[in-house]
Amino acid sequence: MGRTPLHYAAANGRYQCTVTLVSAGAEVNEPDQTGCTPLHYSAASQAFSRVDRHFSANHQNDEDEAKESYFCLEHLLDNGADPSMVNSKGYSAVHYAAYHGNKQNLELLLEMSFNALGDIESSIPVSPLHLAADKGHWQALRVLTETAAYVDMQDAAGRSVLYLAAQKGFPRCVEVLLAQGASCLLNDTQLMWTPIHVAASNGHSDCLRMMIDYGEEGDLTNVADKFGQTPLMLAVLGGHTDCVHFLLEKGALPDAKDKRGSTALHRGAVLGHDDCVCALLQHKASSVCRDVQGRTPLHYASSRGHTEILAALVQAAMATDTQNDLLDDKQYTPLHWAAYKGHEDCLEVLLEFKTLIHEEGNSFTPLHCALMNGHSGAAERLLETAGVHMINTRDAKGRTPLHAAAFAEDVAGLQLVLRHGSEINAVDASGCSALMVAADKGHSGTVAILLHRAKADLTLLDENKNTALHLACSKAHEMCALLILGEIHSPTLINATNSTLQMPLHLAARHTPALACAPNKDVADCLALILSTMKPFPPRDPSSCSCGPPSVTPSPGLNLLKHCGITASCAPLPSNGLHNGFVKELDGCLSE
Repeated sequence: MGRTPLHYAAANGRYQCTVTLVSAGAEVNEPDQTGCTPLHYSAASQAFSRVDRHFSANHQNDEDEAKESYFCLEHLLDNGADPSMVNSKGYSAVHYAAYHGNKQNLELLLEMSFNALGDIESSIPVSPLHLAADKGHWQALRVLTETAAYVDMQDAAGRSVLYLAAQKGFPRCVEVLLAQGASCLLNDTQLMWTPIHVAASNGHSDCLRMMIDYGEEGDLTNVADKFGQTPLMLAVLGGHTDCVHFLLEKGALPDAKDKRGSTALHRGAVLGHDDCVCALLQHKASSVCRDVQGRTPLHYASSRGHTEILAALVQAAMATDTQNDLLDDKQYTPLHWAAYKGHEDCLEVLLEFKTLIHEEGNSFTPLHCALMNGHSGAAERLLETAGVHMINTRDAKGRTPLHAAAFAEDVAGLQLVLRHGSEINAVDASGCSALMVAADKGHSGTVAILLHRAKADLTLLDENKNTALHLACSKAHEMCALLILGEIHSPTLINATNSTLQMPLHLAARHTPALACAPNKDVADCLALILSTMKPFPPRDPSSCSCGPPSVTPSPGLNLLKHCGITASCAPLPSNGLHNGFVKELDGCLSE
């Protein structure tokens, strides 16, 4: 490492060795490979002292070694050691003494060096004050601040010395800096945080109290960062209740909004910080304030399942004049959000208040929301409390809760709405019934229930004149197609053509190599004739089917080409597929 014996003697505070080596002609300003001279190591010598010193039972020995280290540093300075020399990273001996908190060594360096003041206020890469504050060496920091003419220097990221002390939570360092006039309003360059922000964010309440009580001019409690966040918002984000209480007592605005319109209460509701929410509500924070998407804290508490917070927010909302206006920009209520996520406890809280139950909102009702995500328990709770009047409610696209249950393939939810009198053959704006939705999605269990128990109508046509069989065949949902074929007894329905004159067989042929490769109608007729004269299909192994009851598997020898009428005229196969899927209504609006 390029170190001389003098480096080691200085680092370990060996005064007699240092004197002997210097007398013998050792170079006092010789740098090692990192650019450090013996003076650098001597300035930090208490940190580099022998291991056995830490196990000394004699306190007097510790003091003697500290004095010996001090004399070592003094001897080097008396013999021409240059305190202005910096290592490869730009640190001088003053930086080293500050970093290791060596108060006596600092005092000596500052006393004997004419360049010490420049070293202190240098911020390349950081000042000695930053190093002392970052490590919590308040005594060393006091020595530095009493010498420096300016204590508000900032590092390359714009962080002041007070910022670092507040970030690490060193109240003694904060006290020293405030006594020398350090500003609490200097912000960094990345987030535009002040020392107040960083103390609140990290929950250092002692540091926060000192800075705010110091009495600097300006509104310390409501200063905003790059995103419009106040210290109160950051304290709530971290769940630092002590900081939240103190900031509110000192005048922090509970309803201040950031650039997205979110308040401290929005943050508490999302993260489930009960104590912070209670503190905000005690200081009259609005439970129905809205962010840029029109969402209130009640929406977020409902979505996250924070039942106790939701109950407190509802109580506060009922005491306001706007209690009947809890719709976000998509016209969803907190009830929609709780149902969509399946939080039954939150539903219990909301359903206790009749004004929330009957509030008009998006026609895609809470029942739709619960069923589309398979939350049958939440759906049952809604039907029990809110009444069965919503069982056949239609959304803006004409879809009923039965459509939503069919989309989710939730057997329990499907059976629930069927028990409550759902219209089996209700069709949406595109003409799709629940059976057609299930067939299109390939939900064979749902198809089986709708066919065998509910006796769904197989003759219904969507806007493109597709039957349920068309939709199943178009997506190669074989089990759904077989279930439907098992209930069809009329060749007319099997050979029904859609708006492009395609039969279910044409759609299924896309997934049958022989027929799909036919270049024209004549070739297709020939291939169909060959297939129809071949050996009947072998019986299916019920164990190979992952869904649907075994009782509906095709009987041995079932010829799928029977009654198919391949010679019927038809238009060329279109290149595009069928698009009759049940699209998610919420489009991610209810995601966090």
